Amino acid sequence: MIKKLFNNIGPGTLVAAAFIGPGTVTLCTLAGVNFGFNLLWAMLLSIIATIVLQEMAARLGIISQKGLSEVIREEIKWPYLRQFVIVLILAAIVVGNASYEAGNISGGVLGLETILGNTYINIVGYSINGASILVGIIAFVLLYLGNYKVLEKVLVTLVIIMSLSFVITAIITKPNITAIFKGAFVPNFPDKSILTIIGLIGTTVVPYNLFLHASLVKEKWKTKEELSFAKKDTIVSIVLGGLVSMAIIISAAGVQLNTVTNASDLAKGLAPLYGDFSKYFLSFGLFAAGITSAITAPLAAAYVAKGCLGWKEGLKSKKFRLVWIIVLLLGVVFSSLGIKPIEIIKFAQVANGMLLPIVAGILLWIMNKKSVLGNYANSKTQNILGIIILLVTVFLGVKGILKVFNFI
Repeated sequence: MIKKLFNNIGPGTLVAAAFIGPGTVTLCTLAGVNFGFNLLWAMLLSIIATIVLQEMAARLGIISQKGLSEVIREEIKWPYLRQFVIVLILAAIVVGNASYEAGNISGGVLGLETILGNTYINIVGYSINGASILVGIIAFVLLYLGNYKVLEKVLVTLVIIMSLSFVITAIITKPNITAIFKGAFVPNFPDKSILTIIGLIGTTVVPYNLFLHASLVKEKWKTKEELSFAKKDTIVSIVLGGLVSMAIIISAAGVQLNTVTNASDLAKGLAPLYGDFSKYFLSFGLFAAGITSAITAPLAAAYVAKGCLGWKEGLKSKKFRLVWIIVLLLGVVFSSLGIKPIEIIKFAQVANGMLLPIVAGILLWIMNKKSVLGNYANSKTQNILGIIILLVTVFLGVKGILKVFNFI
Protein backbone atom coordinates (compact mmCIF):
# COMPACT_ATOMS: atom_id res chain seq x y z
CA MET A 1 0.00 0.00 0.00
CA ILE A 2 2.73 2.47 1.05
CA LYS A 3 4.93 1.40 -1.89
CA LYS A 4 2.03 1.97 -4.30
CA LEU A 5 1.44 5.42 -2.75
CA PHE A 6 5.07 6.44 -3.20
CA ASN A 7 5.14 5.06 -6.77
CA ASN A 8 2.35 7.47 -7.64
CA ILE A 9 4.03 10.52 -6.09
CA GLY A 10 5.42 12.48 -8.98
CA PRO A 11 5.22 15.69 -10.97
CA GLY A 12 2.85 17.39 -8.53
CA THR A 13 5.60 17.35 -5.94
CA LEU A 14 7.99 18.94 -8.44
CA VAL A 15 5.41 21.66 -9.09
CA ALA A 16 5.20 22.31 -5.35
CA ALA A 17 9.01 22.29 -5.20
CA ALA A 18 9.12 24.84 -8.01
CA PHE A 19 6.70 27.35 -6.46
CA ILE A 20 8.11 27.13 -2.92
CA GLY A 21 11.39 28.75 -3.88
CA PRO A 22 13.28 31.66 -2.32
CA GLY A 23 10.88 34.03 -4.12
CA THR A 24 7.95 32.52 -2.24
CA VAL A 25 9.91 32.46 1.02
CA THR A 26 10.93 36.11 0.61
CA LEU A 27 7.50 37.35 -0.49
CA CYS A 28 5.63 35.37 2.19
CA THR A 29 8.08 36.73 4.75
CA LEU A 30 7.42 40.32 3.63
CA ALA A 31 3.65 39.65 3.56
CA GLY A 32 3.73 38.36 7.14
CA VAL A 33 5.97 41.11 8.50
CA ASN A 34 4.17 43.99 6.74
CA PHE A 35 0.55 42.80 6.87
CA GLY A 36 0.38 40.10 9.56
CA PHE A 37 -2.22 37.40 8.80
CA ASN A 38 -4.28 39.75 6.56
CA LEU A 39 -3.04 38.32 3.25
CA LEU A 40 -3.51 34.62 4.05
CA TRP A 41 -6.70 34.74 1.92
CA ALA A 42 -4.56 35.61 -1.14
CA MET A 43 -2.48 32.49 -0.55
CA LEU A 44 -5.63 30.36 -0.12
CA LEU A 45 -7.01 31.76 -3.40
CA SER A 46 -3.67 31.00 -5.05
CA ILE A 47 -3.76 27.38 -3.88
CA ILE A 48 -7.25 26.85 -5.35
CA ALA A 49 -6.25 28.52 -8.63
CA THR A 50 -3.07 26.45 -8.83
CA ILE A 51 -4.96 23.17 -8.34
CA VAL A 52 -7.49 24.04 -11.07
CA LEU A 53 -4.89 25.16 -13.65
CA GLN A 54 -2.28 22.49 -12.89
CA GLU A 55 -4.91 19.74 -13.14
CA MET A 56 -5.70 21.03 -16.64
CA ALA A 57 -2.00 21.03 -17.58
CA ALA A 58 -1.56 17.49 -16.24
CA ARG A 59 -4.64 16.23 -18.10
CA LEU A 60 -3.37 17.83 -21.32
CA GLY A 61 0.04 16.20 -20.92
CA ILE A 62 -1.32 12.70 -20.31
CA ILE A 63 -4.05 12.72 -22.99
CA SER A 64 -2.01 14.40 -25.74
CA GLN A 65 1.39 13.01 -24.63
CA LYS A 66 2.77 16.46 -25.52
CA GLY A 67 3.96 19.49 -23.58
CA LEU A 68 1.88 22.68 -23.41
CA SER A 69 4.28 24.66 -25.62
CA GLU A 70 4.19 21.88 -28.26
CA VAL A 71 0.37 21.95 -28.34
CA ILE A 72 0.33 25.77 -28.57
CA ARG A 73 2.73 25.66 -31.53
CA GLU A 74 0.56 23.07 -33.31
CA GLU A 75 -2.87 24.52 -32.52
CA ILE A 76 -2.37 28.21 -33.38
CA LYS A 77 -2.87 28.11 -37.14
CA TRP A 78 -2.19 31.77 -38.01
CA PRO A 79 1.59 32.08 -38.61
CA TYR A 80 2.04 35.64 -37.29
CA LEU A 81 -0.03 35.01 -34.16
CA ARG A 82 1.82 31.73 -33.58
CA GLN A 83 5.20 33.46 -33.87
CA PHE A 84 4.10 36.27 -31.56
CA VAL A 85 2.86 33.85 -28.88
CA ILE A 86 5.98 31.66 -29.14
CA VAL A 87 8.29 34.68 -28.83
CA LEU A 88 6.24 35.97 -25.86
CA ILE A 89 6.41 32.58 -24.11
CA LEU A 90 10.13 32.14 -24.80
CA ALA A 91 10.92 35.65 -23.59
CA ALA A 92 8.77 35.41 -20.49
CA ILE A 93 9.69 31.88 -19.44
CA VAL A 94 13.26 31.30 -20.61
CA VAL A 95 14.62 34.84 -20.11
CA GLY A 96 12.45 35.33 -17.02
CA ASN A 97 13.74 32.14 -15.42
CA ALA A 98 17.31 33.20 -16.13
CA SER A 99 16.67 36.56 -14.46
CA TYR A 100 15.64 35.10 -11.11
CA GLU A 101 17.68 31.90 -11.09
CA ALA A 102 20.18 34.04 -9.17
CA GLY A 103 17.49 34.45 -6.53
CA ASN A 104 16.91 30.69 -6.38
CA ILE A 105 20.60 29.98 -5.84
CA SER A 106 20.97 32.86 -3.40
CA GLY A 107 18.07 31.43 -1.40
CA GLY A 108 19.96 28.16 -0.93
CA VAL A 109 23.07 30.19 -0.08
CA LEU A 110 21.20 32.18 2.60
CA GLY A 111 20.25 28.93 4.25
CA LEU A 112 23.86 27.73 4.25
CA GLU A 113 25.28 31.06 5.41
CA THR A 114 22.93 31.26 8.37
CA ILE A 115 24.63 28.08 9.64
CA LEU A 116 28.15 28.32 8.17
CA GLY A 117 28.69 32.08 8.29
CA ASN A 118 30.65 33.94 5.59
CA THR A 119 31.48 31.69 2.61
CA TYR A 120 33.21 34.26 0.36
CA ILE A 121 36.59 33.33 -1.14
CA ASN A 122 39.09 35.45 -3.07
CA ILE A 123 39.97 34.26 -6.57
CA VAL A 124 42.25 36.38 -8.80
CA GLY A 125 41.33 39.54 -6.93
CA TYR A 126 37.57 38.87 -7.02
CA SER A 127 35.47 38.05 -3.96
CA ILE A 128 33.27 35.09 -4.94
CA ASN A 129 30.64 33.36 -2.83
CA GLY A 130 31.72 29.71 -2.53
CA ALA A 131 28.27 28.61 -1.34
CA SER A 132 26.73 29.84 -4.64
CA ILE A 133 29.15 27.69 -6.58
CA LEU A 134 28.39 24.70 -4.34
CA VAL A 135 24.61 25.07 -4.84
CA GLY A 136 25.19 25.49 -8.59
CA ILE A 137 27.31 22.32 -8.75
CA ILE A 138 24.64 20.29 -6.89
CA ALA A 139 21.93 21.55 -9.30
CA PHE A 140 24.19 20.90 -12.33
CA VAL A 141 24.95 17.30 -11.34
CA LEU A 142 21.28 16.47 -10.75
CA LEU A 143 20.21 18.07 -14.04
CA TYR A 144 23.07 16.55 -16.05
CA LEU A 145 22.12 13.04 -14.96
CA GLY A 146 19.02 13.59 -17.11
CA ASN A 147 17.18 10.89 -15.18
CA TYR A 148 13.61 11.88 -14.32
CA LYS A 149 13.28 9.29 -11.53
CA VAL A 150 16.47 10.47 -9.80
CA LEU A 151 15.33 14.10 -10.02
CA GLU A 152 11.92 13.16 -8.68
CA LYS A 153 13.29 11.28 -5.64
CA VAL A 154 15.78 14.03 -4.76
CA LEU A 155 13.15 16.77 -5.03
CA VAL A 156 10.56 14.81 -3.04
CA THR A 157 13.11 14.37 -0.24
CA LEU A 158 14.04 18.07 -0.28
CA VAL A 159 10.38 19.13 -0.30
CA ILE A 160 9.70 16.97 2.78
CA ILE A 161 12.69 18.55 4.60
CA MET A 162 11.60 22.03 3.52
CA SER A 163 7.96 21.47 4.53
CA LEU A 164 8.83 20.16 7.98
CA SER A 165 11.28 23.02 8.53
CA PHE A 166 8.79 25.80 7.78
CA VAL A 167 5.84 24.16 9.55
CA ILE A 168 7.92 23.63 12.72
CA THR A 169 9.10 27.25 12.50
CA ALA A 170 5.45 28.42 12.32
CA ILE A 171 4.47 26.29 15.32
CA ILE A 172 7.38 27.72 17.33
CA THR A 173 5.94 31.24 16.92
CA LYS A 174 2.70 30.17 18.75
CA PRO A 175 0.27 32.05 16.45
CA ASN A 176 -3.31 33.21 17.24
CA ILE A 177 -5.52 30.54 15.59
CA THR A 178 -8.61 32.82 15.39
CA ALA A 179 -6.60 35.54 13.63
CA ILE A 180 -5.26 32.95 11.17
CA PHE A 181 -8.77 31.78 10.18
CA LYS A 182 -9.93 35.39 9.81
CA GLY A 183 -6.95 36.22 7.60
CA ALA A 184 -7.52 33.11 5.47
CA PHE A 185 -11.27 33.45 4.86
CA VAL A 186 -11.97 37.20 5.01
CA PRO A 187 -10.43 39.06 2.02
CA ASN A 188 -8.65 42.23 3.10
CA PHE A 189 -6.74 44.83 1.09
CA PRO A 190 -4.51 46.72 3.55
CA ASP A 191 -2.91 49.96 2.34
CA LYS A 192 -0.02 49.38 -0.12
CA SER A 193 -0.72 45.64 -0.26
CA ILE A 194 -1.83 45.21 -3.90
CA LEU A 195 1.60 44.42 -5.36
CA THR A 196 2.24 41.96 -2.53
CA ILE A 197 -1.11 40.25 -3.27
CA ILE A 198 -0.23 40.00 -6.98
CA GLY A 199 3.20 38.72 -6.02
CA LEU A 200 1.74 36.01 -3.74
CA ILE A 201 -0.48 34.82 -6.59
CA GLY A 202 2.38 35.11 -9.11
CA THR A 203 4.76 33.13 -6.92
CA THR A 204 2.23 30.31 -6.37
CA VAL A 205 0.34 30.06 -9.68
CA VAL A 206 3.62 30.11 -11.61
CA PRO A 207 3.14 30.27 -15.41
CA TYR A 208 6.22 28.15 -16.13
CA ASN A 209 4.84 25.40 -13.86
CA LEU A 210 1.97 24.87 -16.33
CA PHE A 211 4.54 24.08 -19.02
CA LEU A 212 6.71 22.00 -16.66
CA HIS A 213 3.77 19.92 -15.36
CA ALA A 214 2.38 19.06 -18.80
CA SER A 215 5.86 17.94 -19.91
CA LEU A 216 6.64 15.89 -16.80
CA VAL A 217 3.37 13.95 -16.43
CA LYS A 218 3.91 12.24 -19.79
CA GLU A 219 7.27 10.99 -18.48
CA LYS A 220 5.47 9.43 -15.50
CA TRP A 221 2.09 8.33 -16.85
CA LYS A 222 1.20 7.12 -20.36
CA THR A 223 -2.47 6.06 -20.31
CA LYS A 224 -5.87 7.68 -19.73
CA GLU A 225 -6.53 5.20 -16.92
CA GLU A 226 -3.78 6.87 -14.89
CA LEU A 227 -5.46 10.30 -14.88
CA SER A 228 -6.81 9.70 -11.37
CA PHE A 229 -3.26 9.19 -10.06
CA ALA A 230 -2.16 12.46 -11.64
CA LYS A 231 -5.15 14.32 -10.17
CA LYS A 232 -4.53 13.04 -6.63
CA ASP A 233 -0.82 13.78 -6.95
CA THR A 234 -1.59 17.34 -8.08
CA ILE A 235 -4.13 18.12 -5.34
CA VAL A 236 -2.14 16.63 -2.43
CA SER A 237 1.17 18.18 -3.48
CA ILE A 238 -0.21 21.67 -4.08
CA VAL A 239 -2.28 21.72 -0.89
CA LEU A 240 0.78 20.71 1.14
CA GLY A 241 2.89 23.26 -0.73
CA GLY A 242 0.31 25.94 -0.05
CA LEU A 243 0.24 25.08 3.65
CA VAL A 244 4.02 25.53 3.73
CA SER A 245 3.67 28.98 2.13
CA MET A 246 1.02 29.89 4.73
CA ALA A 247 3.35 28.63 7.46
CA ILE A 248 6.01 31.08 6.25
CA ILE A 249 3.52 34.00 6.43
CA ILE A 250 2.48 32.88 9.92
CA SER A 251 6.12 32.62 11.02
CA ALA A 252 6.91 36.10 9.73
CA ALA A 253 3.79 37.61 11.31
CA GLY A 254 4.86 36.22 14.67
CA VAL A 255 8.28 37.87 14.61
CA GLN A 256 8.38 41.52 15.68
CA LEU A 257 10.98 43.04 13.34
CA ASN A 258 11.06 46.59 12.00
CA THR A 259 12.82 45.82 8.73
CA VAL A 260 13.01 42.53 6.89
CA THR A 261 14.48 42.42 3.40
CA ASN A 262 14.81 38.66 3.05
CA ALA A 263 14.23 35.34 4.80
CA SER A 264 17.71 35.43 6.32
CA ASP A 265 16.54 38.38 8.42
CA LEU A 266 13.58 36.26 9.50
CA ALA A 267 15.98 33.51 10.62
CA LYS A 268 17.99 36.04 12.63
CA GLY A 269 14.78 37.46 14.11
CA LEU A 270 13.56 34.06 15.25
CA ALA A 271 16.81 33.11 17.00
CA PRO A 272 16.69 35.46 20.05
CA LEU A 273 12.93 35.03 20.51
CA TYR A 274 12.57 31.27 20.19
CA GLY A 275 16.08 29.88 20.64
CA ASP A 276 18.97 29.17 18.30
CA PHE A 277 17.52 25.84 17.10
CA SER A 278 14.68 27.67 15.29
CA LYS A 279 17.31 29.33 13.09
CA TYR A 280 18.43 25.91 11.88
CA PHE A 281 14.91 24.77 11.01
CA LEU A 282 14.45 27.83 8.80
CA SER A 283 17.94 27.52 7.32
CA PHE A 284 17.41 23.90 6.24
CA GLY A 285 14.06 24.87 4.72
CA LEU A 286 15.57 27.80 2.86
CA PHE A 287 18.44 25.66 1.54
CA ALA A 288 15.99 22.99 0.30
CA ALA A 289 13.78 25.67 -1.29
CA GLY A 290 16.80 27.14 -3.09
CA ILE A 291 18.01 23.80 -4.43
CA THR A 292 14.57 22.66 -5.65
CA SER A 293 13.90 25.92 -7.50
CA ALA A 294 17.47 26.06 -8.82
CA ILE A 295 16.73 22.70 -10.48
CA THR A 296 13.15 23.21 -11.65
CA ALA A 297 13.53 26.72 -13.13
CA PRO A 298 16.25 25.76 -15.68
CA LEU A 299 14.45 22.47 -16.37
CA ALA A 300 11.19 24.31 -17.11
CA ALA A 301 13.01 26.80 -19.37
CA ALA A 302 14.53 23.91 -21.35
CA TYR A 303 11.15 22.16 -21.72
CA VAL A 304 9.53 25.40 -22.95
CA ALA A 305 12.32 25.95 -25.51
CA LYS A 306 12.02 22.31 -26.62
CA GLY A 307 8.27 22.60 -27.20
CA CYS A 308 8.27 26.07 -28.76
CA LEU A 309 11.10 25.29 -31.18
CA GLY A 310 9.91 21.79 -32.04
CA TRP A 311 12.92 19.82 -30.76
CA LYS A 312 12.30 16.07 -30.67
CA GLU A 313 15.28 15.05 -28.52
CA GLY A 314 14.98 14.22 -24.81
CA LEU A 315 16.51 15.40 -21.54
CA LYS A 316 20.05 14.31 -22.49
CA SER A 317 20.20 16.09 -25.86
CA LYS A 318 22.83 18.83 -26.36
CA LYS A 319 20.26 21.54 -27.20
CA PHE A 320 18.09 20.73 -24.18
CA ARG A 321 21.12 20.74 -21.88
CA LEU A 322 22.45 23.98 -23.39
CA VAL A 323 19.28 25.89 -22.38
CA TRP A 324 19.31 24.80 -18.73
CA ILE A 325 23.09 25.22 -18.50
CA ILE A 326 22.82 28.86 -19.66
CA VAL A 327 20.00 29.60 -17.17
CA LEU A 328 21.87 27.87 -14.33
CA LEU A 329 25.20 29.53 -15.20
CA LEU A 330 23.68 33.02 -15.24
CA GLY A 331 22.18 32.33 -11.82
CA VAL A 332 25.49 31.12 -10.38
CA VAL A 333 27.43 34.11 -11.80
CA PHE A 334 25.04 36.77 -10.48
CA SER A 335 24.65 35.02 -7.13
CA SER A 336 28.39 34.37 -6.59
CA LEU A 337 29.29 37.99 -7.38
CA GLY A 338 27.04 39.12 -4.54
CA ILE A 339 24.41 40.95 -6.62
CA LYS A 340 21.43 41.20 -4.27
CA PRO A 341 18.51 39.26 -5.75
CA ILE A 342 15.70 40.44 -3.47
CA GLU A 343 14.34 43.22 -5.70
CA ILE A 344 14.76 40.99 -8.77
CA ILE A 345 12.79 38.23 -7.01
CA LYS A 346 9.98 40.62 -6.07
CA PHE A 347 9.85 42.02 -9.63
CA ALA A 348 9.83 38.50 -11.11
CA GLN A 349 6.91 37.39 -8.93
CA VAL A 350 4.85 40.49 -9.81
CA ALA A 351 5.72 39.97 -13.51
CA ASN A 352 4.57 36.34 -13.14
CA GLY A 353 1.28 37.56 -11.73
CA MET A 354 0.79 39.83 -14.73
CA LEU A 355 1.83 37.16 -17.27
CA LEU A 356 -0.50 34.56 -15.73
CA PRO A 357 -3.76 35.80 -17.38
CA ILE A 358 -2.20 35.34 -20.85
CA VAL A 359 -0.96 31.80 -20.19
CA ALA A 360 -4.16 30.83 -18.33
CA GLY A 361 -6.28 32.17 -21.22
CA ILE A 362 -4.32 30.13 -23.78
CA LEU A 363 -4.56 27.01 -21.58
CA LEU A 364 -8.35 27.40 -21.22
CA TRP A 365 -8.71 27.74 -24.99
CA ILE A 366 -6.71 24.55 -25.60
CA MET A 367 -8.56 22.62 -22.87
CA ASN A 368 -11.80 23.12 -24.82
CA LYS A 369 -10.46 21.70 -28.08
CA LYS A 370 -11.99 18.28 -28.76
CA SER A 371 -9.38 17.73 -31.49
CA VAL A 372 -6.69 17.66 -28.78
CA LEU A 373 -8.48 16.15 -25.76
CA GLY A 374 -11.54 14.37 -27.14
CA ASN A 375 -13.86 13.37 -24.29
CA TYR A 376 -11.35 14.72 -21.77
CA ALA A 377 -11.89 18.35 -22.74
CA ASN A 378 -13.02 20.73 -19.97
CA SER A 379 -16.44 20.28 -18.40
CA LYS A 380 -18.73 23.27 -17.74
CA THR A 381 -17.67 23.31 -14.07
CA GLN A 382 -13.99 23.30 -14.99
CA ASN A 383 -14.56 26.13 -17.47
CA ILE A 384 -16.48 28.20 -14.91
CA LEU A 385 -13.67 27.79 -12.36
CA GLY A 386 -11.08 28.57 -15.02
CA ILE A 387 -12.92 31.72 -16.18
CA ILE A 388 -13.32 32.97 -12.58
CA ILE A 389 -9.58 32.49 -12.00
CA LEU A 390 -8.83 34.23 -15.31
CA LEU A 391 -11.04 37.23 -14.43
CA VAL A 392 -9.51 37.55 -10.95
CA THR A 393 -5.96 37.42 -12.35
CA VAL A 394 -6.83 39.97 -15.07
CA PHE A 395 -8.34 42.31 -12.46
CA LEU A 396 -5.32 42.04 -10.17
CA GLY A 397 -2.90 42.28 -13.10
CA VAL A 398 -4.50 45.50 -14.41
CA LYS A 399 -4.64 46.94 -10.90
CA GLY A 400 -0.97 46.06 -10.43
CA ILE A 401 0.07 47.77 -13.67
CA LEU A 402 -1.87 50.90 -12.69
CA LYS A 403 -0.20 50.81 -9.28
CA VAL A 404 3.29 50.44 -10.76
CA PHE A 405 2.74 53.52 -12.94
CA ASN A 406 1.15 55.44 -10.04
CA PHE A 407 -2.28 55.75 -11.69
CA ILE A 408 -3.96 54.54 -8.47
